[in-house]
Amino acid sequence: MNEHTNKQFDVDLERIRTELLQMGGLVESMIQDSVDALTTGELSLVERVREREKLVNQHEIDIDERVTQILARHQPAAIDLRTLLAVTKMLTDMERSGDEADKIAAMARRIHEDDRRYIPVIELRHMATYVISMMRQVMDAFARHDSILAAAVVRSDKEVDKEWKSALRNLITYMIEDPRTISSSIDLLFIARSLERIGDHCKNMAERVIYMVHGADVRHKGVKMAERLVRGDSAPVPETTVAPPGTAV
Repeated sequence: MNEHTNKQFDVDLERIRTELLQMGGLVESMIQDSVDALTTGELSLVERVREREKLVNQHEIDIDERVTQILARHQPAAIDLRTLLAVTKMLTDMERSGDEADKIAAMARRIHEDDRRYIPVIELRHMATYVISMMRQVMDAFARHDSILAAAVVRSDKEVDKEWKSALRNLITYMIEDPRTISSSIDLLFIARSLERIGDHCKNMAERVIYMVHGADVRHKGVKMAERLVRGDSAPVPETTVAPPGTAV
């Protein structure tokens, strides 16, 4: 009976892990499609983002219910309990990332449907590429229990923050120099802000992976502390980040 219960627990836990990874894949595709809609004007992508946002919301509800059931039935301990606790927190960040992707898609439609607007030329693809890479990497880190990769995702959030500040400066300059660009600049500002927030959510999820693997809470303790923890030493750690993929967004 005990062996049967343990096997069922393993099946239930693996199902939760698989569904979270599927949810992550959906959110990653939403971010990619929303940015593609912005850069290409292909508005059919906006509808695809909207449909996937509904699926992401349903995943959140289903996984949350499964976690509650497995906690009540099996009362797990150690890393299994940490995994379930990490999943519950990651669910929120994942769902909010999907919300931000939906906002980007809506702004892309607004920009491209108004032919009279003056659109400032601003590069957001590099920022988007970083964010998409972070989402992919944090899901890989979760799947493989790879806390070193998770720490690299935490550091990558600094690069996204730099891109956000650069975009903010450029858009303010456009609005000052040409008031006709104000409306579109504000929309692009919201898009850049959404990308920055997705980066924050990826960082949060990466910190949860570190907690899952090591049982240590690295929130608010700085990226260097996280890197030292995952390497098991106190020596200074080289400043590396998750490199964005070579293909353009």
